[in-house]
Amino acid sequence: MSFTTRRVLVVTPFYMLFEFFLLKYIFLLLGGVEDIYLVALTIFIGLIHCAPMFFEVHKSRKITRFLSALDGVWMWASVLFLIDIVIVYLIGTFVELSFGVNLIFLAIVPILGVYNYYKANKLVVNEKTITLDNLEEDINIAHLSDIHFGAVHHDKTIESIASKLKELEGTCELAIISGDFADGSSIVEENDFMALKNVNMPIVFTPGNHDHYLKIEDVIQASKKAGLIVLDNDSFEFKNLNIYGLTYSFEEIEMPSADEIKMAVRKDKVNIMNYHVPYNWEEFSAMGFDIQLSGHTHGGQFYPVVWFGNIIFKYNKGLFKNDFGKYIHVTTGIGSMNVPMRWGTDSEIVVLKLKSN
Repeated sequence: MSFTTRRVLVVTPFYMLFEFFLLKYIFLLLGGVEDIYLVALTIFIGLIHCAPMFFEVHKSRKITRFLSALDGVWMWASVLFLIDIVIVYLIGTFVELSFGVNLIFLAIVPILGVYNYYKANKLVVNEKTITLDNLEEDINIAHLSDIHFGAVHHDKTIESIASKLKELEGTCELAIISGDFADGSSIVEENDFMALKNVNMPIVFTPGNHDHYLKIEDVIQASKKAGLIVLDNDSFEFKNLNIYGLTYSFEEIEMPSADEIKMAVRKDKVNIMNYHVPYNWEEFSAMGFDIQLSGHTHGGQFYPVVWFGNIIFKYNKGLFKNDFGKYIHVTTGIGSMNVPMRWGTDSEIVVLKLKSN
């Protein structure tokens, strides 16, 4: 049983319990409904939440992908409805709210939903500049992460990425993917990433945690068939750059020691650490890595989670520089784990302009 399957089976009963009480309070604002209907609706939501997964891990289909996306949108709406309800009941302790006012509060969620869904599916290109003393010539890198190819983001997402990278061929010389190419919610077949084969620049990929959730072997096979350079605790040199891909530590996977990582540093090159999570930047900088490229956080993806992301992760999103002239860049990513919604973050490819100082 895959990691994703185990997680969904454990979480679903608690999710259904939450949904029952959420629906109960929503309908109370609208006049109420009998519990038997709430139970039926809760069971339906629970089935939509877990049933598509059992099919997707064997064969991806449009109907199960649609149901997975529908579930993701409802999960997002549930968070917003919960906030809505809390606000309404807090106001209601001081002022009696009419049915019309309650309806207006609830209507805010689907209105925001249209914007959030559009934002999540609008791939944009952002730019940031990095200045380095040891860079021989200026180089532009397309940095992307967290594509989450799976039940929610599938072939159209890969085609969209390929199209954007094709547009950047005259601007960028190299693309680097910092993990979570796959989501783990859907099987990865060997031709799934083939749209990227037509991109005329090297594409470097290092696995993240989600790449391991189903079958990492399938992700690597599909990546290599599409012409990607897979760095799994390995290095790749490109012009004045030495790129080291540190794989994500997952379950029984043994990580290289600090000494082994340090041995990968080339003193005559600009050293880039491609590591999925924005951790250990200080340690990698001390080893001699000039830039760390990470993802994982999604920047929080949507409000109010963005605020919590800034609390949980020291480097949640953006470009950071320390006193020694070393950098870490954390992209907000392209896809999403379950919820195809964004608010306060971009679905982005970031052009990192490396400039000689």
